[in-house]
Amino acid sequence: MAVPTAAITAGSLIGGWQLARRTGIRPLGGAVLAAGGALAGREWARRTSPATTAALVATYVGAFGLSHPLAKRIGSWPAVLAVSALTAAVSWAAADRNAAH
Repeated sequence: MAVPTAAITAGSLIGGWQLARRTGIRPLGGAVLAAGGALAGREWARRTSPATTAALVATYVGAFGLSHPLAKRIGSWPAVLAVSALTAAVSWAAADRNAAH
């Protein structure tokens, strides 16, 4: 069974942020983000329509972008967890829910 894209997106958003934060090397976090996006994108393309795939990619990239201004308002951990949860929920609803059936 394939790894759910919800886990890939949430894991790469949280993991990329933590790697960048702990090492101080932002491109390392970006590499994790890009790898997660590529892996999830491949699965979305396989499981859904091109329009849904595009919407999911936009959600993932948008979540990353939203996390920065949100962190200034509510803090880094809450912001990353919030956008990760949102992205995971959208990924599950659009691509993972019916993948096992």
